[in-house]
Amino acid sequence: MSDSAISRIDSTLAGDDFAWSVTLVGEDQSDKLATLAQYLDDGHSTSGDGKRVPSGYAYWGIGPTIAWFNASNDPTYMVIKVGTEMFRRQWRSLSPLVTDECVHLVSLGVGTGAKDGMFLETMHQANPSMFYVPVDMSAEMLRTGSRTAVRDAHFPLDRSLGLQIDLSLDGNLEELKQFLDRLVGDEAILFSLVGNTVANFDDDAEFLDGIAKVLRPQDRMLVEFATTESLAEDAVHAAEAEYRQTRGFVEFVASAVRYNTDLKIDLEQVRFTGAVDDESILLKVFWQNVGSETLRMAIPGSRPVHLKPLDTIRLYTTRKYTTERIDKLVADAGLRTTHVQRERFRYTRRQNPFGLELRLLAPDENAPTALPAFDVWK
Repeated sequence: MSDSAISRIDSTLAGDDFAWSVTLVGEDQSDKLATLAQYLDDGHSTSGDGKRVPSGYAYWGIGPTIAWFNASNDPTYMVIKVGTEMFRRQWRSLSPLVTDECVHLVSLGVGTGAKDGMFLETMHQANPSMFYVPVDMSAEMLRTGSRTAVRDAHFPLDRSLGLQIDLSLDGNLEELKQFLDRLVGDEAILFSLVGNTVANFDDDAEFLDGIAKVLRPQDRMLVEFATTESLAEDAVHAAEAEYRQTRGFVEFVASAVRYNTDLKIDLEQVRFTGAVDDESILLKVFWQNVGSETLRMAIPGSRPVHLKPLDTIRLYTTRKYTTERIDKLVADAGLRTTHVQRERFRYTRRQNPFGLELRLLAPDENAPTALPAFDVWK
């Protein structure tokens, strides 16, 4: 495309006449549905370890997007409500360090856009020519969240470009790296990975390791972790209760199956089970067929799935990390912590071991050299 054509596109988007957003769709959405169907037909399990909704698919599509926004605005969902205010304080402390080093923002999982709006408001003042590149697997989440961020921060629309890709796939990460190199050259990027996103993946270490390979020496990454100071049994039960008590969250975790299959999920059959796993509290949220008959579940374009009595579908995975576990995740990904902000939740009467930790990370030049990035044979 010629420079004059690009200039005409920029000038068209620079006005306020359209409530549009520019998004590059990197994947065939029918392929994503076929992949989801495979995960939903992945063996029998009574504990949520067979059929499942992978991390990104929990937010994929207009139904889950609406359900997530509803849950995030539910006043009883204290994890989000209090967590957002904690994040605001933590970002205020770290932002001078970021704006001194980074020019552009790449948001890895845009969410509701509230936190991206905070980033943009601060970073755009320091670097008026910055680009905002929100990235998400869900095109609907991408549009809704990024529009909120741009509007809240009064950020110019023509400096925002969304990318619809699945961040768990190595091939997509390699293409993201190439795209960003062409877009910003050698200028430093802040990658944001907030909302405890790392904890939602079955293999959290592998996911963070893949993301880390996109960073160049001049780039930084801001990662938010949900934390726990205890791995005792009562802390595990408290983690289960923290999510179970919010109806909006329960409706959200059920939405991916509700909107992509014909299975009628009774929310009373959604289970929350926690366990200590590798210096963290691992929480699984799953639906279970508690009836005595086999249920038939239809998925568009795929053969029916049969759910025997006590069979489960894992709807969501999350974790609360100890500091020791976070340190190991960071080091194993070839990263180092340059700054950290920690804060404990204070919204309950009884003593609560949970909180949030915001870490500013950089590539560790002394980390051992691993296999070449994105090798498909390993």
